[in-house]
Amino acid sequence: MNGLLASLGTSIGRKMVVAVTGLMLLLFVLAHMAGNLQVFAGPEALNSYAAKLQSLGPLLWAARLGLLAVFGVHVALTLKLASENKEARPTAYAHQTSVQATSASRTMVMSGLLVVAFVLYHLAHFTFGVVQPGNHELVETLADGTTRHDVFSMVVLGFQNPLVAISYVVAMALLCWHVSHGVQSVFQTLGLQSARSRDAVRKASLGIAALIFVGNASMPLACLLHLVDIPSGN
Repeated sequence: MNGLLASLGTSIGRKMVVAVTGLMLLLFVLAHMAGNLQVFAGPEALNSYAAKLQSLGPLLWAARLGLLAVFGVHVALTLKLASENKEARPTAYAHQTSVQATSASRTMVMSGLLVVAFVLYHLAHFTFGVVQPGNHELVETLADGTTRHDVFSMVVLGFQNPLVAISYVVAMALLCWHVSHGVQSVFQTLGLQSARSRDAVRKASLGIAALIFVGNASMPLACLLHLVDIPSGN
């Protein structure tokens, strides 16, 4: 613990923590997308998946709080590093890679702050039901008479609002712009990138970003276009 706190006192240590937390967030984004893509499998698949998550109870909230802590650390340290880079900008850099990293950092901060705003909106929309509260209260009655949260209908109805659907697609574009630079930064910071592998890492970063965009943008667009819809009779 003391070693971690000591590392946060150095620029290199902060960059390492930003890289590790960024990687953790990327893995969550991929896992979250994989779960949500079950909307294409219909109400039973998505509602069962959501019910399993809800059945975790306190463990689910512990995971959510842990994820928010990782997210908060990532954002806070990124802003601090950006501030330090800005203060050091008048000083000439010894290596060209430092200039590239500073340029990427400035772009990452802008896109990152917009992603933060989207995350807050996303939580208000689908987690807390502040946005479209009526959809958040929908329930599904099972064959045995029990009920559960109708996440499928909530998602479909939410995305059938054009403004909501398009805002999610734009947010995914910003997230993927952030990821396309972020993955490269992770490899560089953790010492996993060499001159020989730089081009491969760049292509992999773009590929991961494209995968996330296609996966996450396909859901609001499919609902908006009624390619995914609430079954008749529900």
